[in-house]
Amino acid sequence: MSNRSVQTPHGAATKSGPMPDVQASVDARQIAIEKVGVKDVTYPITLRTPDGGCQSTVASINMYVSLPHYQKGTHMSRFLEVLNENAQGITPDRIPEITREIRRRLDAEDAHFELRFTYFIRKAAPVTKQAGLMDYQVTFECHSNSHDDFIMGVTAPATSLCPCSKEISRFGAHNQRCHISAKVRFQGELWIEDLVRLLEKAASAEVYAVLKRPDEKYVTEAAYENPKFVEDIVRDLAIALEDEDRILWYSIDSENFESIHNHSAYAQITRDKRE
Repeated sequence: MSNRSVQTPHGAATKSGPMPDVQASVDARQIAIEKVGVKDVTYPITLRTPDGGCQSTVASINMYVSLPHYQKGTHMSRFLEVLNENAQGITPDRIPEITREIRRRLDAEDAHFELRFTYFIRKAAPVTKQAGLMDYQVTFECHSNSHDDFIMGVTAPATSLCPCSKEISRFGAHNQRCHISAKVRFQGELWIEDLVRLLEKAASAEVYAVLKRPDEKYVTEAAYENPKFVEDIVRDLAIALEDEDRILWYSIDSENFESIHNHSAYAQITRDKRE
């Protein structure tokens, strides 16, 4: 058999045999990279629900590792290998384990696994009890090195009514929808539903997927009797999270989409309860 060289796709001649691993070669620039990987991978996931069932949804997934200064590149295909090996088991409690596997498989000091997805909760209207599906935006973020750091984030829509407008107006008060968000580190088991309830209670009133006229009357009057500035929302939410023993750290905010201004009102609080 002749020992002829063959032509690689890039035109470089090489003898037949194992393909070169260019990513693993040495990089002379000596600059480390904090995050390198794949972003916005669309992937199905399954989540357990408090009633013992499960909910399937589609997530946008980011996976990164750190790269040492001496290595030219990371092995991008290995991210997807790990993801596909866990296709039937991407649940919140398994995310740290998957992140550790990414770190091990890519021989990295740090690994990051991030998911963004829509989660649905069946919610009954306050008076007629008509049920509808409410959608909430959820994030899971995990960082693994010498230990695992897992953060869950939820954004819930709600209603805010301006206390100043109510005080100075002869008729009514301006109100608007708001997005209340919380990212939390916690111990034990914390359901998405648990965090949603805390977020919604901090608003002037909750919003619903289905409202008949008695429900609309109830929600409108409830908001009017519970006016809150954006500052009130985040402070009340902070008090609720302080009273929740499972939560160790939180970063919360509210964005109120003003109905009489061409801008939003915004407030944020971050606190580590362990300090």
